[in-house]
Amino acid sequence: MELKRFFLEQLEREAVASRKAIERVPEGQNSFKPHPKSMELGYLAALVATMPGWIALMINYDELDLDGNGKSFRTQPVETRAELLSLLEKSYADSCRALTNTTEEHLLKPWKLKMGPQILSYRPRYMSILDGAITHLAHHRGQLTVYLRLNDASVPAIYGPSADEWQ
Repeated sequence: MELKRFFLEQLEREAVASRKAIERVPEGQNSFKPHPKSMELGYLAALVATMPGWIALMINYDELDLDGNGKSFRTQPVETRAELLSLLEKSYADSCRALTNTTEEHLLKPWKLKMGPQILSYRPRYMSILDGAITHLAHHRGQLTVYLRLNDASVPAIYGPSADEWQ
């Protein structure tokens, strides 16, 4: 199987799961944090909505410098579920387009994540997409489902049944 086909299928699956979680984010609770060290709900929900777009960034650019161009890349919370869903659809569409238009050879080329002069990650683009976007998205979406539970919102079934959707 081609890498880009694999990633397109994974992206679709993860977008469906993210959509189910985002549709349940309680509005008006953006500042909720379960712990002082935790991120706020509004930021986390926007992060889950925009992370699918990281794939496009990894395909279209050879690096991301969190001290430079990364500042404009940072996620900003939004106020409504409709805005979150719009962010998700845009990030999903951007990455589908980037994957469709890339080549297998390009996915084998290295991609770099850095903070100023410090290199945080330098590995093949396909590994960065898998670990830095898809798996990372699953991690943060899992956090989001905990926040949903703590706010008495129902938790969707994602990779298996949910107590809120058990039949």
